[in-house]
Amino acid sequence: MSESPADKFVDMVTANAHVDLPISDFHPRSMLASSHHTIEKARFPVIDYHNHLDSLEPRDVLHIMDACGIEKIVNITMKVGREAFGIMDNFHHASPDRFDTIGWMDWSGVEKNDFAQISCDRLERLVERGAVGIKFWKDLGLHIRDGYGQLLRIDDERLAPIFEKAGDLGIAVMFHTADPDAFFLPIDAYNERFEELAAHPDWAFHNSFYSKSDLLDQRDRVISRHPQTKFVAAHVAESGENLQRAAQLLETCPNVSIDISARASELGRQPYAARHFFLKFADRILFGSDLLPEENMYRLYYRFLETDDEYFEYPSHASRQGRWNIYGLYLPDDVLRKVYRENALRLLP
Repeated sequence: MSESPADKFVDMVTANAHVDLPISDFHPRSMLASSHHTIEKARFPVIDYHNHLDSLEPRDVLHIMDACGIEKIVNITMKVGREAFGIMDNFHHASPDRFDTIGWMDWSGVEKNDFAQISCDRLERLVERGAVGIKFWKDLGLHIRDGYGQLLRIDDERLAPIFEKAGDLGIAVMFHTADPDAFFLPIDAYNERFEELAAHPDWAFHNSFYSKSDLLDQRDRVISRHPQTKFVAAHVAESGENLQRAAQLLETCPNVSIDISARASELGRQPYAARHFFLKFADRILFGSDLLPEENMYRLYYRFLETDDEYFEYPSHASRQGRWNIYGLYLPDDVLRKVYRENALRLLP
């Protein structure tokens, strides 16, 4: 009996191929014909509330700021002690009106019983020198250990005096707690940020003692316990993939704001949900870049926030954050004013 002739349509839709092109060499160019707007300067003056300038010369940064309409950058120094003071002085002397500094939490001496008092004293000195905030990085909850060798919880009551002191001094506490969801998964063919994690394997926390959910819960308890202290949850509260969780934090804790630094990639691939989120929480969202100052970087942020352009590159570091593009949110002027500048002014002295 002869075989039935092959169905050409079935053959077409079921065909696949195993290719040996390295993913790092795959750079597809979109064939989509869509609007392209280049925003040279933001529609309103901008305060970049989240950047890291330690290694840069102030005059070089000021040139880029002027070209892009950046009124002020808040440098989150990653140095402590005298090195931090030196960096603060360098930028403040170069242009006191255009640079502010958030200090970096110093964990030296964490094994001592009087660590909280030591930290409060350090905080006072930072503020006397001009600091407008203090940052707790993701090492808290993932790496920092106490004098007994135990992993220090973010909500450990021994740290409470530090958060209270920040409230007394009127400065904001920034939390960068955990990281994107993909960083807590195996680095394999199913991880959407495989290339980024391959370039930065030290960013992977698949086997961390606390899950990401545990870490965010610990952070949120701290924010709830200290209602008189102002908090900033960086990177969309590390919930860029889950805006419902970020919304719950904002609704529960009126003393917290979020910044959008390094998360245009997440927000821009869910433009409907992200636009709704911005409109609902316009008073609580801060502009931040978390990328080295560069004209094209800022202009991609502006394109994301101000236009309705479709399917374009997001601002990112060299290894990028995932193989997708983003869509503009075309935010109204009243929201842009708040996100770009007004919300930050409420947190700055």
